[in-house]
Amino acid sequence: MPKNPSIKSVLIIGSGPIVIGQACEFDYSGSQALRSLREDGIETVLINSNPATIMTDPSMADHIYLLPLTTKSLVQILKEHPQIDAVLPTMGGQTALNLCIEADEKGIWKDFGVQLIGVDINAINITEDREEFRELMEKIGVKMAPQETANSYLQGKEIAQKFGFPLVIRASYTLGGAGASIVYKEEDFDHLLSHGLEISPIHEVMIDKAMMGWKEYELELLRDNNDNVVIICTIENMDPMGIHTGDSITVAPAMTLSDRTFQKMRDMAIHMMRSIGDFAGGCNVQFAVSPDNEEDIIAIEINPRVSRSSALASKATGYPIAKIATKLAIGYTLDELQNQITKSTSALFEPALDYVIVKIPRWNFDKFEGSDRTLGLQMKSVGEVMGIGRSFQEALHKATQSLEIKRNGIGADGKSYTNYEQILDKLKNASWDRVFVIYDAIQIGIPLSRIHEITKIDMWFLRQYEELFLLEKEISKYTLDTLPRELLLEAKQKGYGDRQIAHMLKCLESQVYKKREELGIQRVYKLVDTCAAEFKAQTPYYYSTFENEMQDKDGKTYSENDSVVSNKKKIVVLGSGPNRIGQGIEFDYCCVHGVLAASECGYETIMINCNPETVSTDFDVADKLYFEPVFWEHIYDIIRHEKPEGVIVQLGGQTALKLAEKLDRYGINIIGTTYKSLDLAEDRGSFSTLLKENNIPYPDFGVAETVDQALALADELDFPLLIRPSYVLGGQGMKIVINKAELEEHVVDLLQKIPNNKLLLDHYLDGAIEAEADAICDGENVYIIGIMEHIEPCGIHSGDSNATLPPFNIGEFVLQQIKDHTEKIAKALNTVGLINVQFAIKDDIVYIIEANPRASRTVPFISKAYGEPYVNYATKIMLGENKVTDFEYNPKLDGFAIKQPVFSFNKFPNVNKQLGPEMKSTGESILFIDNLKDDAFYDLYARRRMYLSK
Repeated sequence: MPKNPSIKSVLIIGSGPIVIGQACEFDYSGSQALRSLREDGIETVLINSNPATIMTDPSMADHIYLLPLTTKSLVQILKEHPQIDAVLPTMGGQTALNLCIEADEKGIWKDFGVQLIGVDINAINITEDREEFRELMEKIGVKMAPQETANSYLQGKEIAQKFGFPLVIRASYTLGGAGASIVYKEEDFDHLLSHGLEISPIHEVMIDKAMMGWKEYELELLRDNNDNVVIICTIENMDPMGIHTGDSITVAPAMTLSDRTFQKMRDMAIHMMRSIGDFAGGCNVQFAVSPDNEEDIIAIEINPRVSRSSALASKATGYPIAKIATKLAIGYTLDELQNQITKSTSALFEPALDYVIVKIPRWNFDKFEGSDRTLGLQMKSVGEVMGIGRSFQEALHKATQSLEIKRNGIGADGKSYTNYEQILDKLKNASWDRVFVIYDAIQIGIPLSRIHEITKIDMWFLRQYEELFLLEKEISKYTLDTLPRELLLEAKQKGYGDRQIAHMLKCLESQVYKKREELGIQRVYKLVDTCAAEFKAQTPYYYSTFENEMQDKDGKTYSENDSVVSNKKKIVVLGSGPNRIGQGIEFDYCCVHGVLAASECGYETIMINCNPETVSTDFDVADKLYFEPVFWEHIYDIIRHEKPEGVIVQLGGQTALKLAEKLDRYGINIIGTTYKSLDLAEDRGSFSTLLKENNIPYPDFGVAETVDQALALADELDFPLLIRPSYVLGGQGMKIVINKAELEEHVVDLLQKIPNNKLLLDHYLDGAIEAEADAICDGENVYIIGIMEHIEPCGIHSGDSNATLPPFNIGEFVLQQIKDHTEKIAKALNTVGLINVQFAIKDDIVYIIEANPRASRTVPFISKAYGEPYVNYATKIMLGENKVTDFEYNPKLDGFAIKQPVFSFNKFPNVNKQLGPEMKSTGESILFIDNLKDDAFYDLYARRRMYLSK
């Protein structure tokens, strides 16, 4: 059945600001949906309040509304666009579904004659209402854990008495497992039940008999109007039931499932999808399987929308689930659509994988002092990484190397735990670093049977770990000179980094690299092609591996490399890796725009990134995508293979910037601002000297590398003091201290966490106004793209501040100082590209806090507020294609735009929620106001005196 001709204009609901439990995977799916609709000539109208995303870029939809996600906003849009025929709510996570239900209950869709596509209201209601869902599953013969619904405290107590402990409490209509908990002891039940009832918007909880230790699986399904159903991906959670799937280490394809059980699970999933409603689109189904030979299957839940896992499944298989789900929603059937990767086969097929995917979540517990770090039913991670390898072991290593937590992979880096009690505790209470601790446990001699008994992780995975440990033990017997080639090749095939092998052999990483070169052990690149190389793929989407050499008929040895290097001039863009607090989706926005701008300048574009949630790792954004860790060894090999003109580092946040020094040392061209300038701005001491030479005011400061130096400085500088380490992100380790005892405690702590760091101590300008400017510079000319004034006082991290564009309370005299200082600093740093400068204003004097000659968190916000493609301009300037003066700037903004931070403190109920110099927000929204008399501005301004945490 071809496209529905009555659908000419579609409203897409976005997912709003990023919070824990709903991150940039919905920016990815929403962007795919918009592109998919445009291909079919359908007008697109988007509502989303998140300014940091690609999805809300003017190029993505015909009409974009950066409005709060409320029914009031929906009514406003539908009045302005009476031509809207349909709404697609399945691309915006739980937020979009909840808003869609609310609009339906208020009769909004009916009033405006808008049809719902991609899902139906009944399907949402059935899957969200746990009682209704359980009844339906019973009716269709799908087993579930014994469970009952409670709408009151008394009901809940009665159910607990009937089932006995342990129990699982799940709140209805919530996101990321909010309000869910496992209850082991009766004394914990009362307050966890109350919390679940309170957090559910309909004050309802489902109480299940806990299936602790059962294995957990997810299936991603697509269905069309002809009732064709395909299963795109089967994902196995390495962690058993009891840990939210967003916090679990997951593997695709499923590793420990018998074919008989897999077929049974497939049939159940298809049966479940068909039973919840008659709609065309995507669906995610979760199952638990008993860990015995019986392999009993029970259903956990079904989500009739694209999910976090469908972004992962899309990247894992190369099958663009959101794009195809959108086509199905507007009437196409699977057999009418093309496989997007082969371009020659149908979309009515199930991908076959000849590689393994491992996803590991990325947590930010260090931002939430005092938070409970154990993992459970409520999601706590802020991002994720994915590793692709020929084996589970290789993929596991690549994923751990992608995390950017100062680990070089599993084991072999000198950072293992060795204390027996500590290791046991971390295994019992699932910790964020359990993926490493399993290896440590094997290393100190804890038997696999004991690890399995504690963690309930399948023995197959544990044996994989044991193999790695035995290989490390074997290699450690040799020196670099005596190590046999086959052992070195085996270590590389199992994913060990050169740094880890160097650790085993007690030599340098560069020596291992050299030895590999001599022995001809080199990376080859393989295609992610959806069909295990059965058909030729047209889309260049690669991962690296190491292969045994083969011989051709002439006796010549070779390794097969799918990545063919062209003669075109090339640019590499380094991505920003996993999402985290301080470095979020805004840098993915910048990377995507950098790729598109380089492409416009005639370059072949190469993207390197490992984040499965983002648009930058979509297979058709860059000319070539290497889904690889943003980790030196991998990047260097790709650069040597591709021989680009240079590498863009200033768009990928601190992740890419940190690699600038290595690139520079190896003689690789950095596009735009040089490493020397980047380093000068990062080194707090050197930067302050530059300000001094240019007569630019800055707070009194000193640089300390030891506790004694810091204490001596405190005598010269007045308290309060702001302590700031060099080379960090999101204000990591920054703190305001008010006496010597606090100073000593914090400096000792910092130097333990970040050894050999230069700490800058400045006199903290109490009560100052904070402002920041973003600018583009070509080395000679400077154009300031935006100046923002923070509503909160100086001392609260800029990422946590409400900031207004343009400033609302700064006089012309101060504004001129900001402009002059920005221009002077940009030129003094020889900036080529973007720069962000932060200021403190006291007694009409503008002091410099810091400058970052790279894309900042605020660039997408300013671009959206003014409707200008600033990253595009900056990239063309970095590439030397244009000067600042070549562009016509025409910023359009009536009134003010306010950047509002969004926090996820509800995931960490017992932490200090006060704001300070270390960033804690997970996302942001944009609010437009006509003037300063707006109530929203009054509310924000009234809160500006919020007490600063020390």
